[in-house]
Amino acid sequence: MTALHWLPPAPPDWLEQVRAVAANPAASLSDWRALAQLRLDFVQTARLDKLLARSGAGAPLRLAVLSSSSAEHLLPGLRVGALRHGMRLAIHLPAYGQYLQQLLEPDSPLRKVDAMLFAFDSAHLIGTDTDGLSDAAAEALLAEAVRRLRQTWRLARACAPCQLIQQTLLQVSPAALGSNEQRWAASPKRLTERINQALRAAADADGVDLLALDDQCALHGLAAWHDPKLWHRAKQQVSPQAAPLYGELVARLLAARRGGSAKCLVLDLDNTLWGGVVGDDGVAGIALGQGDAVGEAHLAFQRYARGLARRGVILAVCSKNAEENALAPFLHHPEMALGRADIACFVANWDDKASNLRRIAAELNIGLDALVFADDNAFERNQVRCALPMVAVPELPDDPALYAACIAEAGYFESLGLTGEDSARGGQYQENLQRQAARAAHADLDGYLESIGMTLEWARVDELNLARVVQLINKTNQFNLCTRRYQADEVRALMAAPDALLLQLRLRDRFGDNGIIAVVIGLPGAGAAELRLDTWLMSCRVLGRKVEMATLNIVAAEAARRGVRRLLGHYRPSEKNALVSEHYRKLGFALRATAPDGGSEWLLELDGYAPRAAPMTIKEIPP
Repeated sequence: MTALHWLPPAPPDWLEQVRAVAANPAASLSDWRALAQLRLDFVQTARLDKLLARSGAGAPLRLAVLSSSSAEHLLPGLRVGALRHGMRLAIHLPAYGQYLQQLLEPDSPLRKVDAMLFAFDSAHLIGTDTDGLSDAAAEALLAEAVRRLRQTWRLARACAPCQLIQQTLLQVSPAALGSNEQRWAASPKRLTERINQALRAAADADGVDLLALDDQCALHGLAAWHDPKLWHRAKQQVSPQAAPLYGELVARLLAARRGGSAKCLVLDLDNTLWGGVVGDDGVAGIALGQGDAVGEAHLAFQRYARGLARRGVILAVCSKNAEENALAPFLHHPEMALGRADIACFVANWDDKASNLRRIAAELNIGLDALVFADDNAFERNQVRCALPMVAVPELPDDPALYAACIAEAGYFESLGLTGEDSARGGQYQENLQRQAARAAHADLDGYLESIGMTLEWARVDELNLARVVQLINKTNQFNLCTRRYQADEVRALMAAPDALLLQLRLRDRFGDNGIIAVVIGLPGAGAAELRLDTWLMSCRVLGRKVEMATLNIVAAEAARRGVRRLLGHYRPSEKNALVSEHYRKLGFALRATAPDGGSEWLLELDGYAPRAAPMTIKEIPP
C-alpha cells in the first residue's frame, strides 16, 4: 500500500516550504492546509505536525481519543489529517486505560470535546483466551462485548453530546481451521469478524459513526496496518506506517459530520470516460465497452461515477472539446453507462479548465471547494491545482482500470448516511439549470418567480424526515446563520420540548420537487414572550427565490400563535457564511448588539408585523 496515493508527492523543497510558513506569524490555516495536500509519510507528517503546533492558526476542534492500546504515535497523523480537511485539531488522550474513569468524572475534560474516537482492540473487548469456550459461551461473550460497548457510548453521550466514532477491530488473529474458520464459534478470528458485524448494527441503532478498519485491512492487507512486533513491544495496534492514512480516515468522518465532504465530481472526457480522443477518432473509434480491456476499464469507471450520482453526488463535465464532439458519445455510443441526463452541468469548449471549473461551480451554485476534478492529463491536473488550490484533484494512475479505486480510496465524498433525497439530487440540479434558462427569458426577477409556480410546504420536524433534517443541519455552510451542528438524538430532544419550534420546509415548482430545503429551530428567549432563532439554514440551490421572506412569515405566524411577541435572531460568522451576514437586516430586524468576532444580534417586534411579499403559495403539511 502506498499511503495517500491519490495525492501528489511532496516536492524536494517541501520542508523548506513548511519552515517558511512556520516562520510567518501571519500564516493562515489555508497556508498550512496547502502543505498537507501531499503524499506525506509518517516522518513528514510528524515534522509538519511539530511545526504546526507552534502556530495559532485556526480555532481547534476538540477530539478525545479513547484507546485500549498505545495511541501517541497516531496523534500527528490525526492532526495533519484534520488539517488536510481544513480543521485544526486539539486532541485529548486520557492516560492509558483510564477512559472509563474520565467518562464518569463530574469535571472530566471529556465534557468539553466535540468528538470522541473509540479505538479498541480485540484483546480489550473479547480477551485473549477464547478458544476453549463452548459455542454457547462464545455467543454470550459476543453479546456481552457489544452490550459493554453500547453502555460506553451511552456514558459518552451523557458526558458530552458530541460526535461518536467507533473503530472496528483489526483482524489480527490467525486462522486455526483455514478457509472454514466459521465452523468454530470460539475461534478468535471468527469472534472478531462477528463482533465487527454486530458493531455495525449497533452503531446504526445508536447513531455512532464507524471507522471501518476491517475494510481497510481487507483492501490493503493486515501487514499494511499492523505489525505484531510493535504490538508486543509497544502495544501499538495500528503501526506507525499506517498513521497518516489512519488520521486521514478519521478526519473524513469529522469533516463529513460538519458538512466538509465534496459535492460534485467533475469529469474530463477523452482518456478519462473513454479511451482515445473523440474529436479525432469519432464515436466509433473510442475505446469503450465490452471486448476491449481499456474500453472495459473506462466503462467500469463510468459505472462507478453513475453509482456516486445515485447516492447524491453531482456529476459535471469539463472538457477541452467542441461541444458537439463531446456530446456525441453520450447521445450515440451504445456502451455508455452515463447518459447526458446524468450530467448536471456540461461544459465543453477550448477555455482553460480552471476557468471552466469556476463556471461549473457558479452554475451549480456551490463552492469551488465542493468540486473534485478527475482528469487523466497531468498537465491539466497541475494547472488546476495551481490556479484553484481549493479544488480537490486526485492523482489518477496511468491505468484507467484503477481510476474508480483511486477516487473511492481518496474518500472525497465520505458520507455518514443516505437519505431518500440524495438519489434525486442530480436531477434537482438539472432542474435548477432549466430554471436558470427560464429566468433568462424574463425581463425581471419577480415575473420569473411568479411564472414557475412555487409552493413552499412547511411542517414540524418529524421522525420521517429526521435523517434529512440532520443532514442539512450538518452539511449546510453558506446559508446558515449560526452553523450549529446537532446530532439526531439532540434534534429528537428538541422535538419533544413543548416550548421549542422546529420547522422543515420543502419547495416545489413546475420544474420539480426541490425536496426539504430549509430548517428553522426556535428556542425560548430570555423572556416568556421571546423566541430565539437558534438555527436558520437553507440549501443554496434555492437562493434568490425569496424563500427566506416566506419562511419568516411562517415563523412569525407560528410564534404569534404561541404568544411570542419578539423574534431574536443571531448571526455567528463562520468561514463560509458571509453570504447571510445581512440576512436579518434585509428582513426588517433591528440591530441589537454586535460581537468582536463580527457576530450580531437582531430583534423583530411581532406586534403589527406585516407579512413579507413572497411569490409563492404557502402550504402547511399537517402531522
